[in-house]
Amino acid sequence: MFRSLDPFGFILFKRNCESPEQLRYLILELKQAVGRDAIEIAIDQEGGRVSRLQPPHWPKYPPARAFGLMYEREPDWGIEAIKLYTRVLAHELVTLGITINCAPVVDLFNPEGTPAIGDRAFSASPSIVAALARAQAETFLINGILPVIKHLPGHGKLKTDPHQVLPIIDASRAELEGQDFVPFELLKDLPLGMNSHAIFTALDPNNPASLSSAVNTDVIRGRLGFDGLLLSDDITMKALKGTPGDLALRALEAGNDIVLHCSGDASEMEALALVLEPMRHESWARWTHAKAMVTPINPAYTPREDAARLDVLLGGLAFEDVG
Repeated sequence: MFRSLDPFGFILFKRNCESPEQLRYLILELKQAVGRDAIEIAIDQEGGRVSRLQPPHWPKYPPARAFGLMYEREPDWGIEAIKLYTRVLAHELVTLGITINCAPVVDLFNPEGTPAIGDRAFSASPSIVAALARAQAETFLINGILPVIKHLPGHGKLKTDPHQVLPIIDASRAELEGQDFVPFELLKDLPLGMNSHAIFTALDPNNPASLSSAVNTDVIRGRLGFDGLLLSDDITMKALKGTPGDLALRALEAGNDIVLHCSGDASEMEALALVLEPMRHESWARWTHAKAMVTPINPAYTPREDAARLDVLLGGLAFEDVG
């Protein structure tokens, strides 16, 4: 099936990651199944709750909010800590054979919003989010990993979890432009982005951002100026209604370059194979540009000193609830 489908890549979840040895072998098997080594392997390894690589085989690191709190106390420490964490993490990912990490989260921290975001966000301040996200994304790029900024155009105002229901964000266009759009606009030059399954009533009252040409074309590509490779969020989330094949086609027609399918259901993958066509020329051009932005990790790098310094900076935050 994978050989005939010839996917752009694979995304890994906690269910796929048992140990370093097992994971490296799984990635090798996936490449053999497709019949080529040039296959992208993605993961969501943010830190905190969204960590597919879990103890005891991998270290436990805090969520983005911990770095935001550190930055709010002392900006230089916050930037140093996120760079150290990202170098250590990038080394681990590259060693495993992973090429793309779906991070950083660029949504704004909202204590009144859904826990689905919560401490995954750096800060409520757009400028702090942009500073930390840029430091993390650029550190990934110079250490062999392509980052994915998410969730365009900014869904920190979520009140419900898109994994379960379709969220509706009623904020005005002015409010969005003055807050949630800001960090994404400041990061518009980064190579990969993921959009949101939320409906923004001020932008398109009828369709979630992921399925809206108005949001993807007029707002993400237009107002925010993002011209990187655009990924849909997982089309099997319960926020969306429809068959995977229909949803995939709608996502591509709405302006996504890549469709993420994450349920692991083989019958759904087979259905997708029947309707999807090769990547469009403009999407391939964006991917070529993205690949040119990443630098192979220094083969002489060892993470020991960075990890030790990171432990000093984080103190007890690595195991505290930073909320």
